[in-house]
Amino acid sequence: MAAGTPLAAALDDHRYALLTTFRRTGRPVTTPVWFAVAGGAVYFRTGAWTGKAKRLRRNERVRVAPGTARGRPLGPDIDATARPLGPEESEVARRALEQRYGFQVRLVDLLFRLRREQPLFFEVSPA
Repeated sequence: MAAGTPLAAALDDHRYALLTTFRRTGRPVTTPVWFAVAGGAVYFRTGAWTGKAKRLRRNERVRVAPGTARGRPLGPDIDATARPLGPEESEVARRALEQRYGFQVRLVDLLFRLRREQPLFFEVSPA
């Protein structure tokens, strides 16, 4: 993976990132996510109506760290912001995730369609 930012470099060689979002009370909520780097930018996706997406609509501040699928951190947190992507940018993120995770992304796409849920893509940038 080509690392273009300190955030991308910190995630290099890891399969999962731990994304920490914040509730209205300020309490952190950490979730493992798949991520991809394209053109130095870090991308992830989630369902449009997940708790993570709802929290990000209120507060774009996040912390990101390399981690395991079960949420164990493998490195330090990096303060960052996550912004939702428009349709054209989402296509770049979708292709990057598909290139990185292959058929697994297509399976998740199928689940989104079956649940009639819209995927929402985000770009994460260091704060």
